[in-house]
Amino acid sequence: MAEPAPAAGELERAAQLLRAGGLVAFPTETVYGLGADASSAAAVARLYAVKGRPADHPVIVHFADAARAFAWAREVPESARRLAARFWPGPLTLIVRRAAQVGDFLTGGQDSVGLRVPSHPLAQALLAAFGGGVAAPSANRYGRVSPTRAQHVRDDLGSDVDLVLDGGPCEVGIESTIVDCTRGAPVVLRPGGISAAQIAQALDAARDQAAPGAPGNNAAPVPRVSGSHAAHYAPLTPARLVAPHALDAQIALLGAQAGVLAFSRPDERVDFWLRMPRDPAAYAQRLYGALRELDAAGCAVLLVEAPPEAPEWQAVLDRLRRACRD
Repeated sequence: MAEPAPAAGELERAAQLLRAGGLVAFPTETVYGLGADASSAAAVARLYAVKGRPADHPVIVHFADAARAFAWAREVPESARRLAARFWPGPLTLIVRRAAQVGDFLTGGQDSVGLRVPSHPLAQALLAAFGGGVAAPSANRYGRVSPTRAQHVRDDLGSDVDLVLDGGPCEVGIESTIVDCTRGAPVVLRPGGISAAQIAQALDAARDQAAPGAPGNNAAPVPRVSGSHAAHYAPLTPARLVAPHALDAQIALLGAQAGVLAFSRPDERVDFWLRMPRDPAAYAQRLYGALRELDAAGCAVLLVEAPPEAPEWQAVLDRLRRACRD
């Protein structure tokens, strides 16, 4: 399905709003972001206030291209350049040492900053029109289910956002992979649409004698990054991650009180049941919309059938474990 095209002048209006300190929600290939001028402490403070985001939780800064992104880094390791060349534009965030102009208000006081170049054409067009860095965490209240459609943003934030650019449903559906490049060997801090295996392949682990997840500089603290809190991406309804063999017993106990997200066909004991695809990429693309749909059904609890413990399911499992902490 073709993505909605912005109305004439809407992109320039969005860029002007950002320059004036406003908040603009826009689509990326991962989720919708809530954008603010990353060089403006006042604009970013408003972004934090609207989201209810803790002040020490850093935001990722988005750019139209790698050259503009790396201008915000004090140093760019070869590993970061190699990953950027392979995956940008795309669902990858690189953590690097921040340049002098990068404020504490973006980084939670850390000496590092997260940089990303998204691939969604509307995000690319907005970032090019704006020209600078745009701080853009997910466009929802902090800790809740991320938005993958423009309507999700409107439902969550309402008039607290100045403009919502509608680019259709997000293709990836979960947040970017985050790779820390500040402590020696690159380390994946948050799984996402790009797998650890793809990262390792791009780095040519055999030649570099380092792979994602390998120890870096153990004396340096691990940077705090977006989406790293134990409870995150959560629906308002309490949710439980249930092993496949235990799902029937939970349904027998709860019956119609439960909403279910599962691979199998619907059970007649449950009124609200969403069947999920068995392909991990298709599951990820559908996940947040499905959680929102069940959250609106008025159930007492949500039961989520656990996906397989396999590398290709790592990113989905990460989101589900954080969403199902109640």
